Amino acid sequence: MIDVLAISGSLRAASKNTALLEAAVRVAPQGMRVRRFRGLGSFPLFNPDTEFPTPPPVADFIAQIAAADALLIASPEYAHGVTGVMKNALDWVVSSPAFIDKPVALVNASPRATIAYGALRETLVTMSARMIEGGCVTIAVPPMARDAEGVLAVPDLVVALRSALAEIQRATQ
Repeated sequence: MIDVLAISGSLRAASKNTALLEAAVRVAPQGMRVRRFRGLGSFPLFNPDTEFPTPPPVADFIAQIAAADALLIASPEYAHGVTGVMKNALDWVVSSPAFIDKPVALVNASPRATIAYGALRETLVTMSARMIEGGCVTIAVPPMARDAEGVLAVPDLVVALRSALAEIQRATQ
């Protein structure tokens, strides 16, 4: 069983990025389990002076990353940047070996969100993640698809999401 940890960089209840990840949980191919990490909002702000001992929610996040076979990340763009919650989470993990050679796919819910997508990708590569090129996709989620049901109701979105998941499956076998 391939274990994929899905991480949303949005805390918004009606996030298109989170909706994509929730839909991925439901359309994962046989032999793959996609599970969401929901705790990014509980992390304290990163401060190297307080990095050790690692706060429990951060330690749990690092353990879940290390245990996963691959990561699926979706994060919006705020003012041409990576969201604060996503950047904070990555800052907490940067000194950990959890991302080293970890297969990662990025899904982008907005074709206009290219700057943060590129910055997030660069950060992950710097952290030694192994990007799954075919699994890194932009899936233009329409405004009405603000939850998993809305995403699953649009056949083109489901096809694109399944394609990204198939690439993760290929990269981890």
